[in-house]
Amino acid sequence: MKLRLHQFLSKTGVFSSKAEAKQAIWDGEITVNGTVVKDMTFQFNDKTKEVTYRGKVLELHDEEVHFLLHKPLGCICSRLNSHESALGKASVYEVFREHMEPTTYERLITVGRLDENTTGFLLVTTDGKIVHRITSPDHTVRKTYRVHTTTPISEDHMDAIRTGVRIVVEDGEASDAYWTKPAVIEQESPSVVLLTIGEGKKRQIRRMFGALGNPVTQLHRTSTEEMQLDAYDLKPGEFAPIEQKEIERLIIQPSI
Repeated sequence: MKLRLHQFLSKTGVFSSKAEAKQAIWDGEITVNGTVVKDMTFQFNDKTKEVTYRGKVLELHDEEVHFLLHKPLGCICSRLNSHESALGKASVYEVFREHMEPTTYERLITVGRLDENTTGFLLVTTDGKIVHRITSPDHTVRKTYRVHTTTPISEDHMDAIRTGVRIVVEDGEASDAYWTKPAVIEQESPSVVLLTIGEGKKRQIRRMFGALGNPVTQLHRTSTEEMQLDAYDLKPGEFAPIEQKEIERLIIQPSI
């Protein structure tokens, strides 16, 4: 049976969206039997042809796996490049290396990212469709964080977060600004809140509190929709296998 190239790529679990798979084709990063193919509609038999992406052989796998990781402090959510390795950086992917076959390990993708100094709830899967469904801006998936701040959080700042905070992002000589969407915030102590947001812009929570003049000192994700990290009794650096039906019941269905 022949498959179109972009369909094959989407089924490998390597790409988090169809758009990412198509971009790899357009960029000339895909070869079929050693020849670069940039034709989106190219059809071939994956049983007789070898497909590579950036030099790595891609294969179809029938079974997808999913894990919930209690992300530890000091780990990044990407695979290490040579520069990061030289700096002694740690990656969340290394937690899994000794616990599965290399072919499965290579297919793992984090569902979104937490920055190096953020801990807590992190889904890791081989299923690119799950990644896209949860992280796509077309869907609102609520994430809850425990936020520790430098000084006590005032009522005015709580109200600002509930309605939206203006964020200015500086990038060299250029800058960009946006307003965050209304969030749910609950105070646990003078300098600790539980914050629930339905969007996930880069370093958004740290930037929100920074814009209010009260920098974050600790940030920990406790849940995504109705899936709670505490329910799995995981210590930092530990992970548990998750059934797809759990993801659908606790995350995808509540977000519809």
